[in-house]
Amino acid sequence: MKEKTLVILAAGMGSRFGGIKQIEPVGSNGEIIADYSIYDSIRAGFTKVVFVIKKENYDYFKTHITAKYADKIKVEFAFQSLDDIPSDVKIPASRTKPLGTTHALLCAKSLVQEPFIMINADDFYGYEPYKIASRFIEESADSYEYLTVNYEFCKANSKNGKVNRGIVNVKDDYVDFIDECSVETYPDKIIATSYETKISKEIPKNQPVSLSFFCFKPSIFALLEEDFNEFIHGEITDTNERILTNTIKKYIIDGTIKFKSELTSSKWLGVTYKDDLQELKESIVELVNNKEYPNNLWE
Repeated sequence: MKEKTLVILAAGMGSRFGGIKQIEPVGSNGEIIADYSIYDSIRAGFTKVVFVIKKENYDYFKTHITAKYADKIKVEFAFQSLDDIPSDVKIPASRTKPLGTTHALLCAKSLVQEPFIMINADDFYGYEPYKIASRFIEESADSYEYLTVNYEFCKANSKNGKVNRGIVNVKDDYVDFIDECSVETYPDKIIATSYETKISKEIPKNQPVSLSFFCFKPSIFALLEEDFNEFIHGEITDTNERILTNTIKKYIIDGTIKFKSELTSSKWLGVTYKDDLQELKESIVELVNNKEYPNNLWE
C-alpha cells in the first residue's frame, strides 16, 4: 500500500462566517470539522496529516486540536505567511489577506513527498471521497494525472447566501474545464458567475461542482511554484490572490496535467455563514445516530 497524506488548508480568514470557522466546534464532544476529515482519512488508509495554518494559531492547534489524535496519525504543520514570497517581491504594507490557495498549498511543499489529498478545513466531505481518492492513489501510475471528487450542486449548497464553487465540465471522465464561480440560488434558477470573466450563466441543480477535494502527486508543487511566481511578480494589491482552481485550469487547458473526475453521492456540509452552523451540528447528530461516526471520535 502506498503512503498517503492529507493536507488541510486552514489559514483562511472566514470573512463571511464572521470568525475563525476552521476551529468552531460542531460535534457533541467539541470536534471541529477537520476532526471528521482526519477520522475519515485514517479509515481510508492515510497515515499523515499536514495542516497549513497561520503561525500565530500553532499553539492553539497543537494543544487543543491535534493532541487528541497525535498517536493515531502523524501530524505536521506548514505556515502560510505573507513573508513566504520571493525576496525580490514587495507587497503592500497594509495587506493582511493571505495570498490565496495556490500559495497555501505551496507552503506544504517541503513536508509532502508522496501522493496526497488536499481539502479545506471548513468543508465536511463525507467518507466516500476519501475511499475514492485512496483507490485512485493505488491505481494511478501517471505522475501528472490528478483527481477531483465532485458533488452535485444540490448536495453542496448553503441555504443562507451565495457560495463559491468550481463549476466543472467533464469529458470522458476527465475535467476539460473548471471555473471558480460565485453561485446564487433563486426560486426558479441557479446562476453561476465566473470570478475570472465576470460572465454569468444558469446551471442545473445537478451540475458537478468542485469543493476543492483534490488528489495530487508531488509533481504538482513545481507547477504551483511556476504559476505562483508569475502571479506574485505581477501587481499585488491588498486583496488579489491566486486561487488553486484557476492554477489547475491553466494546466488542464495547456495539456500539462490530466484531471480525472469522479462524482460522489455524499452530501457536503459546511459553514459558509453563521446560520449554517446549527444545520451542520444537527446533521452530525444524525450521522452519529445512524452509526456512520462514533459519538466521540477519539475515545
